[in-house]
Amino acid sequence: MTEKTIDLIDHHARVTPDNLATIDVASNRYQTYAEMNLRVGKIAQILKDQGVSKGDRVGFYALNTTDILDIIYGCWRIGAISLALNYRLSAEELSYQINDSQPKTLFYDLEFNSVIQNLKTTTKVKNWIDLDGLGGASTLEKLISETKPYKDIISQKFSDQCLLMYSSGTTGKPKGVIITHGMMFYSAVDGINLTKLNSDAVSLASMPIFHIGGLNVSCCPVIRIGGTVVVVRNFEPGLVLDVIADKKIGVNQLFKVPAAYNALRMHPNIKKTDFSGIMTAIAGAESVPPSLIKWWDHNKNLKIQEGYGLTESAAAGILIPREYINEKPGSAGKPLMHTEVKVVKTDGTNADKNSPGELLMKGPYITPGYWNNLDATKKSISDGWFKTGDIVRIDEDGFIYIEDRIDDMYISAGENIYPAEIESVLYQIPGIREVAVFGVPDEQWGVTGCAAIVRDNNEILTEKNIYDFCIKKLAKFKIPKHYVFYDLLPRGATGKVLKYQLRNEFKDKLKSN
Repeated sequence: MTEKTIDLIDHHARVTPDNLATIDVASNRYQTYAEMNLRVGKIAQILKDQGVSKGDRVGFYALNTTDILDIIYGCWRIGAISLALNYRLSAEELSYQINDSQPKTLFYDLEFNSVIQNLKTTTKVKNWIDLDGLGGASTLEKLISETKPYKDIISQKFSDQCLLMYSSGTTGKPKGVIITHGMMFYSAVDGINLTKLNSDAVSLASMPIFHIGGLNVSCCPVIRIGGTVVVVRNFEPGLVLDVIADKKIGVNQLFKVPAAYNALRMHPNIKKTDFSGIMTAIAGAESVPPSLIKWWDHNKNLKIQEGYGLTESAAAGILIPREYINEKPGSAGKPLMHTEVKVVKTDGTNADKNSPGELLMKGPYITPGYWNNLDATKKSISDGWFKTGDIVRIDEDGFIYIEDRIDDMYISAGENIYPAEIESVLYQIPGIREVAVFGVPDEQWGVTGCAAIVRDNNEILTEKNIYDFCIKKLAKFKIPKHYVFYDLLPRGATGKVLKYQLRNEFKDKLKSN
């Protein structure tokens, strides 16, 4: 039997119509499932009136707003594919993605009107609909007020595509990741037990919703089970702490990247913010320093569960059970229910226990491939196994540790160096707020390490201080040779440090010297 999708919003509107579906902090809009169902139906009809049909792409380009969720579920009601666009990209980068995916309609935040005017000259999108994430007048609201809701449901299979998200493209042109209804279903279902997710969930969505973590950790699984999603326009530490402190809202589920948890703990309001209502806190998108998890546990009694997933796995894959957080520091956990994993050496054979190798994943939430890119699909997927490009090791108890990206690993004097291991040690040094280690050219060793460091409150740190600490915990060849101090580290939309940018900046400094 072929599995078919159900219209989640319609279901909850019939079963629990008065339950709160979404809260938009910026516009102060509270929406029940009955109200969301009406709005989703109207957006579906707006799209049908514009000629959008099953399989067509519909883009959204906006800061976080509950409008995005209404648009996504409106698309899914008629079988359209939601195209997530990163608002941090340049007009040229956006133009490439839009021309590659060819959406019929594009919703955009009035915040970005100047960028849109540029895109209207470089793309062939037929329909442009502006929205106001602050709750003001917009074309979207006008159309909604004039339109009757579409109430039918287009039949769809689990294998049908529902989302298109482009990779960061740090090593070339970004690839469009195909995401299906089945991927979204299994990703949500597999995380329910370990995250204690139920219809009482009130999830704070402060990470970008155009990113798979922001959408399919903070939002879609919560809506699937009938909970409430609280959306803030963008991540601002003070605002996020205020929302967490607001007992009327009652946030009890968090997902953030490590840098966001770090920013929260450094904010002056952290001391007075009560986290006792938080049932589940998840960290992902990059390796989580054990020192950061320890700080939250000791200072706020908040147990952060590290997880691992990719856009290509609809954010699912690996998650540590909370009872093992202290016993297995630095581990992302074990594979989720429907996940198969293996770790392979460069020759393709299986790596031994506690030996590093590339992580391969297999399961129902692995992408079938990349949009309009058969070559990339063939390179990344073989016999159902997806090559993640991440280096991991599995210990004797089956717990997985994310060592690094293959692209970030470097070889110095014949030794494989994994920056994440070094970063974990550097994070233990008092006075270091953020750090990123990367390889740079070296005449003697070919490549050597450089540490980009953000100091904590302008604390004095010397290279000797750092070396003296590291020599007690690391082999000498692993200790960075160079140190560069920053006020902020460059980060992409997902919160990951842009190491290629740091590497290029360091090379430029070498040339200028």
